[in-house]
Amino acid sequence: MSLTKTDIVEDLLKIGFNRKKSVQMLENLLEIMKNNLANGEDVLISGFGKFCVKEKRERRGRNPATGNDLILDKRKVVTFNCSSVLRDKFNK
Repeated sequence: MSLTKTDIVEDLLKIGFNRKKSVQMLENLLEIMKNNLANGEDVLISGFGKFCVKEKRERRGRNPATGNDLILDKRKVVTFNCSSVLRDKFNK
């Protein structure tokens, strides 16, 4: 099962925030993260991990339906590296 935005809002309600403020706070946080990543900046959250934008180079690929070779364009992807604190928490 995945953690959803609704689940996060519900957890914020449990610690005393109202629903409207919780939704607004979560949406603002995600928007800040998306904007920084779109600008090529890393997002580092201490004790959690680091989101980075990496460039993938152009490469050869294959259409699985037809078997034809093709060239895949270069693109940017977001990667996540978890912190040692987080890694230790789920490896115990």
